[in-house]
Amino acid sequence: MEPNNTEDKYIRAKERVKDEKEFYNKIISSAFTIAVVAAINYYVNEFNNPWFLWVVLGLSISLIFKAIKVFNFFPFMGRDWERKKINELMKEEEETNKKWK
Repeated sequence: MEPNNTEDKYIRAKERVKDEKEFYNKIISSAFTIAVVAAINYYVNEFNNPWFLWVVLGLSISLIFKAIKVFNFFPFMGRDWERKKINELMKEEEETNKKWK
């Protein structure tokens, strides 16, 4: 049982590192996108109509949701919650099957 536990921990840690890496890449990509869109906005109408702020708002909301997911700021819907819920449903099904036998 011990080797599996260590292996499971390694797999979860590897997935978390992958998720964090994707998050940081998304930040870099978003910063580049904002810079390009702001430059286009400036050259088109010199910020008389700062429409690029809508892009900033959209990307910011996207980054906030991604950060909540990656860093588990929303604990009752995280991976632990999923695991607990699966175990709970499996136990319920097992008990129901026992009653009907």
